[in-house]
Amino acid sequence: MDRSRGRKRDAGLHPRQTSTVPSRHEPPVGPPAAQPRDAVQRWRLVVRREPIDPADAGRALQAGWEAALRRCGLPLAGLDMPGRRPRMAVAAPLAATVEGRAELYDVWLTARLPRWQVRDALAGGLPPGHTLVDLYNVWLGEAALPGQVVASVYRATVDPPNQDPGRLAAAVAEIEAAASLPRRRTKGDRTIDYDLRPMIGRLGIRQDGPSTVIEMTLRHDPARGVGRPDEVLAELGDRTGGPIAGTHLTRERLILAEVPSPTPAAPRRPAGTRGRSNRPPG
Repeated sequence: MDRSRGRKRDAGLHPRQTSTVPSRHEPPVGPPAAQPRDAVQRWRLVVRREPIDPADAGRALQAGWEAALRRCGLPLAGLDMPGRRPRMAVAAPLAATVEGRAELYDVWLTARLPRWQVRDALAGGLPPGHTLVDLYNVWLGEAALPGQVVASVYRATVDPPNQDPGRLAAAVAEIEAAASLPRRRTKGDRTIDYDLRPMIGRLGIRQDGPSTVIEMTLRHDPARGVGRPDEVLAELGDRTGGPIAGTHLTRERLILAEVPSPTPAAPRRPAGTRGRSNRPPG
């Protein structure tokens, strides 16, 4: 008998096998990954925002909100996930140079807390330029906040003597009576033709002392997009013979779609009454 074959057989190798395959090392057994806690409360914040530097908008503003929420000490959903990003939702973006009087944000908590405790935790810790005005509890199963916004209400204050109030009032009346308002917008290297009229829900004008106030309700449409106040002011400027200068723009509030209340469960019948008629005997 060939002694080399005997040695291979003794080592557990096939007679033709000349090398061994290293055994697979199993990964060390560690504790199971912790499951993120479910949200049990949803709070809607009403926030006043001052105009901010455009450099602080976009991702910088999002990062500022996340840092502020992490510091507030509330049991926010998402903090136990990788990256520790608190779960929040913004109703509708707001241009950096525009003041917002009642911007809406949703946050979710993993523990039920009273309103006063949530308010105290957030009141002094929002990003710079943001002030908490109010907050209220909303149903956890309610639709996503951005999808509920159907319109924005803006106020443009025109200081004298930048515009003649009479000409401005006539231009507002013309826009309100118009069936369509064809306009052209530049987007990147393209020019887009669009109709501004469907995006205007309401347009009004009034005097506030020496200043003229233009009030605009502009629609948010899933297909057409969002009505923009600068486009309305541009249309007014075209009709009055020049740009609307010296204008302070404020978003007063957001209009949300009517949210149906959750259907209450039907009352349970007492035991022993199933199948019986509720009508009195005839």
